[in-house]
Amino acid sequence: MTAEKNTLLIKAEALRLGFTGCGIAKAEELTEDARRLEAWLNQGHQAGMSYMERNFDLRTDPRKLVPGAKSVITMLLNYYPEEVQNADAPRIAKYAWGTDYHYVIRDKLNQLISFVNDNIGAVSGRGFVDSAPVLERSWAVRSGLGWIGKNGNLLNRQSGSFFFIATLVSDLDLVFDAPFATGHCGTCTRCIVACPTEAIVSPAVIDAGKCISYLTIELKDALIPNEFHDKMEGWMFGCDICQDVCPWNRFSHPHHEPAFTPIQEILNFSLAEWAGISEEHFNKVFKNSPLKRSKWKGVLRNVGVINTTNRNSNGST
Repeated sequence: MTAEKNTLLIKAEALRLGFTGCGIAKAEELTEDARRLEAWLNQGHQAGMSYMERNFDLRTDPRKLVPGAKSVITMLLNYYPEEVQNADAPRIAKYAWGTDYHYVIRDKLNQLISFVNDNIGAVSGRGFVDSAPVLERSWAVRSGLGWIGKNGNLLNRQSGSFFFIATLVSDLDLVFDAPFATGHCGTCTRCIVACPTEAIVSPAVIDAGKCISYLTIELKDALIPNEFHDKMEGWMFGCDICQDVCPWNRFSHPHHEPAFTPIQEILNFSLAEWAGISEEHFNKVFKNSPLKRSKWKGVLRNVGVINTTNRNSNGST
């Protein structure tokens, strides 16, 4: 079969599996991205995420991840919810409302690889979610799926930014899409202005150590630094501020992925209910949820910060 037919087959199957976008780029070294990543690391913006410093060569050249790689297939998976949290619920990033996306995307990637093997032929390839050393946003841009916004997220003109990015590196000869060569943020700085911790230090450059998502998830210390307590704005897990204020997200539309159906506790639990949740209940309800990354103790730590902030704002001690 020709590269053109194989490309059409793969893109059609990706859409059938529920991905909302699919683009393909040539597997090669990401020279410019490597320089940007190195500068970001040298500035210490990775904070406590030391794993970002490892496997640098693998992150910047997919051919070292998959020997003989020729194509990088990038797919988007919408997670924007139709539901909303109750007004008195502590805030949880939308991506974490349902089943952990790693499980969902890995299953879809495995199905796509099986489809390729059955319909095109044996292929050497590996699928990656964000837990692997792949610069997925860079590949999305190279695949024509969008541009990197000032908040550091991939932005798409048709669907905003509330989507996950999946990557499949393969040795298939495929037709490459034209890279997305322009940005469409213009003079807008809403995300920069809205960030309460000033984590966006310059367009598309994020100081992770100041980011609420990092502070509530990746930070493993027993305490969140006091300097951030009055800037958390009620976020218990992750943060959507820079996405919520982005004008491009007016084009976001509800997903159709059953696995992302919100866990009812996330929508309805009050701050008091979260403060009183037992470790047993937490582990049972959230065993397949992104919230397990913070673990029970991390969630209680974050709830404690919100409680302290609320008491201080009410003039109590």
